[in-house]
Amino acid sequence: MAAIKVPALGESISEAIVSRWLKQVGESVATDEPIVELETDKVSVEVPAPEAGVLKTHLAQEGDTVNVGDVIAEFDAGASTAAPAPSGADETPSVAGDLVASTPSARAEARRSDVDLALVQGSGSHGRVGKDDVQRHAASRPAPTIAAPATPSRPAPPSSAPNPRSSPPRPPVGEAREHEDIVRMTPLRKRIAERLVAAQQQAAILTTFNEADMSAVMALRSKYKEAFTQRHGVKLGFMSFFVKAAIEALRAFPTVNAEIRGDEIVYKRHYHVGVAVGGGKGLVVPVLRHADQLSFAGVESEIVRLATLARDNKLTIDDLSGGTFTISNGGVYGSMLSTPILNPPQTGILGLHNINQRPMAVDGNVEIRPMMYLALSYDHRLVDGREAVGFLVRIKEAIEDPQRLMLEV
Repeated sequence: MAAIKVPALGESISEAIVSRWLKQVGESVATDEPIVELETDKVSVEVPAPEAGVLKTHLAQEGDTVNVGDVIAEFDAGASTAAPAPSGADETPSVAGDLVASTPSARAEARRSDVDLALVQGSGSHGRVGKDDVQRHAASRPAPTIAAPATPSRPAPPSSAPNPRSSPPRPPVGEAREHEDIVRMTPLRKRIAERLVAAQQQAAILTTFNEADMSAVMALRSKYKEAFTQRHGVKLGFMSFFVKAAIEALRAFPTVNAEIRGDEIVYKRHYHVGVAVGGGKGLVVPVLRHADQLSFAGVESEIVRLATLARDNKLTIDDLSGGTFTISNGGVYGSMLSTPILNPPQTGILGLHNINQRPMAVDGNVEIRPMMYLALSYDHRLVDGREAVGFLVRIKEAIEDPQRLMLEV
């Protein structure tokens, strides 16, 4: 009998939640076929079978919290079984579906979601259907219509004239409210909620604000965007400017790149910048490792790569771990101003917002300029207000005079 254990989940992550079993007891499993899906507060992880066999037991239930190294299932290595179809039922989805090129996890997802693989558009090599393709297809199906329960008829009111001062009838106590959908919170969302509350309780979070004139950056992008794309194969976005500006500010104010560890302060001499992006299961923060060593093109390429993995739910724990500072761009969703929340154990997070044309006083004249509000949330236990304000001023200076970033001054 072989054991399925909770694998190492990445830096500082010691536990996970059993999200769902992809294989049931008695089912055959192929080598590397996913058996169970685990969720941490950062990412979902599929645990594969180390070799072929038959799953014998589940030692943890869906929703259970498990630790790294725990045995959560056992299987009979080398055994095989052919489970008979239920009486009067045909488990084969369709002949066409059987012939579709698909991954083992896609086939398992299709069985779980009652999806015919023949109807799924594959996004893999040569049209191969993956698990994400099945999930997207299942999500696109119209929701089943549920008939509303019949409302018992009420007796007719007396024929006397209504009292204009009387109140409308109130529903009886305990009657279900209309227009409400009750959905159980996913384990991942619950863990995110717990971490957000913990971040508020364990740090002295304060936010300071400034604004930046985006004219120079926008002019620079407009002038070189075509040449940049032709040369590097990626677009020149705003984020690379802010990543570079943040690194210069972190060098000038190292406490914003530090961490409180017990009674000690850990000053980081590396710059792993997390960039918040929208993923298939919500907002995630993949990390640009050694961002100080990346060129503008390197930053843009890495952001595109990580954003693609996030969209396809293929980020790994390593992609999401080890950040020393975070940048969140709510401006892409239209946010004008916000107070971003810290990503523990980091002591700083920079919030970017949308660009608005606003009248500004420039050399004694009123001019319309593209302006962006900047927000820095920081842990006041370590970062003083003077340092936080100085950090944002350094960001503002770099963005309003982007040549400083090239010369590192």
